[in-house]
Amino acid sequence: MTPPVVLTVAGSDSGGGAGIQADLKVFAALRLHGTSVITAITAQNTRAVRGVHPVPAEMVTEQIAALVDDLPPLAVKTGMLGGAAVADAVAAAARAGLLPNLVVDPVLVSTSGHRLGVVGAVERLLPYAVVATPNRAEASAILGWRVSTPDEMAKAATELAAGGPEYVVVTGGDADGADPGGEGPAGGGGAVDALCGGGEVRLLPGPWFDTRNTHGTGCSFSAAIAGRLALGDAVPDAVRFAKEYVARALLGARAWQLGGGHGPLDHFGWSS
Repeated sequence: MTPPVVLTVAGSDSGGGAGIQADLKVFAALRLHGTSVITAITAQNTRAVRGVHPVPAEMVTEQIAALVDDLPPLAVKTGMLGGAAVADAVAAAARAGLLPNLVVDPVLVSTSGHRLGVVGAVERLLPYAVVATPNRAEASAILGWRVSTPDEMAKAATELAAGGPEYVVVTGGDADGADPGGEGPAGGGGAVDALCGGGEVRLLPGPWFDTRNTHGTGCSFSAAIAGRLALGDAVPDAVRFAKEYVARALLGARAWQLGGGHGPLDHFGWSS
């Protein structure tokens, strides 16, 4: 069968763990044809981001136009946008109906701590999102108050959903908020996300893994949601699948020794 087309609009990660590279690995794992619009080139490895070179907004617009003219996507995800000009270009494409099933991952800071985006740029896209997937730190930055506990995550998801997205998932798998004693893959516990949409808010428990190989978890989560939307899933089902995908990818890479910092996830061995 001809694979569905999915688009990622994000920055390039030279280390291959996050950004465009992680998104395309997720799409391939789900047997989807991944296309890409690159918003920035980064010089980075598992330890640090050493440099960022933004792509001009005009070139971002050209990339989108070239793809939708010949390879129109069934779903789109955004990651690192960098600045306001690129965010405006992507928002214009979304407003024109060129970015269906839009999943917005509001990338603001890399796993190693390097700032990759600004809050105002991210906010430009939220009104057009079917799903937004901020982690707790990103939700805190957007809303202006600290999001920490599961109850606060649920409140944050509700507030963000009022700004336009049909669904918001505030993710809580980052190490300082997860419970190392949480249950493993067979049960719940550990890493809790808050999902708001469809008239309700629910907490989604999941496993938490003690591993340094966490680079690209947010990118992979949002890419998996977009991939499943392209395959016809409803949003709650796509979110549940994405949680399972990331959990398996973290578990698979737990013993890997790639680089000296935050290593990548395991994207091998998947099928749709």
